[in-house]
Amino acid sequence: MATDRTAKVTWAGSLMEGAGQIEGVDSGAFGPLDVTWASRAESPEGRTSPEELIAAAWAACFSMALSHGLAGAGTPAERLEASVTVTFQPGEGITKGAIVVVGTVPGVDHDAFVEAAEGAKVNCPVSKALTGVPEVTLDATLAN
Repeated sequence: MATDRTAKVTWAGSLMEGAGQIEGVDSGAFGPLDVTWASRAESPEGRTSPEELIAAAWAACFSMALSHGLAGAGTPAERLEASVTVTFQPGEGITKGAIVVVGTVPGVDHDAFVEAAEGAKVNCPVSKALTGVPEVTLDATLAN
C-alpha cells in the first residue's frame, strides 16, 4: 500500500537574504523549523537545511533496512547506531554521503554484518532516491 507524506514550507525573499520555515509535516512530528541559505552553505546557527533533513531520513531508512535484513537472516539486531553525513557543495549539490553504523548483533560475525550493511546501503528507499550522489561510503563496525 502506497503512503504519502507531506511537508509545508514557506520562503520569503531572495535566496541569499531570504528565509524560510518548514511549517510542519502532516504527521505533526516536527516543525516549525527555520531554514536559510546560510544554514545550508555556511553555519547552521540553530537552523536546519535540506541536506540535514536528508541525512536524518537516510540514517533512519538505512537503520530500518539493515534491521530488516539482519532479522530476515535470523540474526536480529539488539541495537544499531547509524549516522549519515551529507556533503553539500554550492553549485554542485550533494557530492557525498557517508554512512557510519555500529551494531550489536548477537550471532553474527563481522563479514556478515558488513554484507548486510552493504545491502541496506544499496537497497533502502532513500539510498535508491539518492543514486545520483557521486560518492557514498559505508563504515560498518560490529560492537559484539
